[in-house]
Amino acid sequence: MSYTKKRYFTYLFITIFTLLIPFITINGNHILLLSFDKLQFHILGFVYNVSELYLMPFLLMFLFIGIFTITSILGRIWCGWACPQTIFRTIYRDLIEGNILDLRRVKNKQKDIDYSKNSNKLKKYISIFLWIIISLMIATNFMWYFVPPEDFFMYILDPLNHSFMIIFIISTAMFLVFDIIFMKENSCVYICPYSRIQSSLYDNDTKQIVYDTSRGGNVFVNNEKSIFKMKEWKANEECTTCEACVKICPTNIDIRKGLQVECINCLECSDACTTVMGKLGKKSLINWGSTNTIINKKVSKIFTKRNITYFTSLILCLVLTGVFASKKEYFLLNVNKTTKLYNIKENAKVSNNYILTFHNTQKRVYTYNLALEDSKNFKIKRFKAFKLNPGKRAKKVLIIETKKRLYLSDKKDTPLKIKLIAYAKEDKKIKLEKELAFIYPRNDLLKN
Repeated sequence: MSYTKKRYFTYLFITIFTLLIPFITINGNHILLLSFDKLQFHILGFVYNVSELYLMPFLLMFLFIGIFTITSILGRIWCGWACPQTIFRTIYRDLIEGNILDLRRVKNKQKDIDYSKNSNKLKKYISIFLWIIISLMIATNFMWYFVPPEDFFMYILDPLNHSFMIIFIISTAMFLVFDIIFMKENSCVYICPYSRIQSSLYDNDTKQIVYDTSRGGNVFVNNEKSIFKMKEWKANEECTTCEACVKICPTNIDIRKGLQVECINCLECSDACTTVMGKLGKKSLINWGSTNTIINKKVSKIFTKRNITYFTSLILCLVLTGVFASKKEYFLLNVNKTTKLYNIKENAKVSNNYILTFHNTQKRVYTYNLALEDSKNFKIKRFKAFKLNPGKRAKKVLIIETKKRLYLSDKKDTPLKIKLIAYAKEDKKIKLEKELAFIYPRNDLLKN
């Protein structure tokens, strides 16, 4: 099977997977969702609230280090095989313009379309219309990663109250139309920063598109072509100068010139060369491999010092993400002390007042209660367990009292640290610990 067919199957898999992810849930939670509406982040069925987004830095570091690692080993495989820009351009250029409307030859991506013919003009308008429809579908699918489908289809029925969502979808679709139809591969060549950093991540062990000069000969010398006519061939130079690899290149480069930032590793040039050389009973002169394997005839190494550093960093990111993820908060609790520092009652009883705000972030009703770690010196004077519905908030008054003499100074008040434990009666794992400041009055106030 050619690389082109393999890429098309990969594109199909990625497209279906991307469309289905927003609809996949585990225990009612999404596989991947960043909800600005509910201030939640869903990943693999786990839900983290905005106060728990300390996970994001580690996930982002994992993403960027992962890109560096993949590039160091497999080159720009992301660009040619998974990048949305490449997939969308393939859909528009090869499927719509090429196969459906027959506007261009799929095997010659560099030849401009002749719009002098009225039939071609009409087909061009049809292709733009089709891409606008597809762009709206893509933008809607993208929105589902921020607004889940179950909410989206409700919001879409009330567009006036959800105008930002509508504007976001339309704006994204307009950008896709401009990018795919008018910017074309120029986005990859001139705008995408990835192509600019790839050369710093490559070495002789990195898999890339390599033209085998040992077989085909040096087509370029000092950046100028040295082979033009068949009579100039040397006996050991197999390149036929058919230019098939150049015509099919979506970014308009000649891979025989060597590594170039415009190359996206789509491997269409390799397929073109395979077809031509196959007719001569020979193997392709353009292959996906490292400089060491193809040019230097050496074995490529994956575990180089740089790659080992990348692997170590990735493992560290995963470990830190797991550690922090294990400290997930199943509900939110905010504690505020009242303006009055303390109350002094008979028999030197001292109490402090607090305002608690509970937020049930789960999808079921829970009964919340409180306990003190130091139950010998302190006790809860006022608080009753209560039920809280999913997604709701509630404010409660907490009064903590002590009969013990705990002052440490005769001249100033003493702040004491006590640990408050909030928990749900229905599930022992749903609990939080908060450290409170209990203000104890100075000695003369107690005497008076």
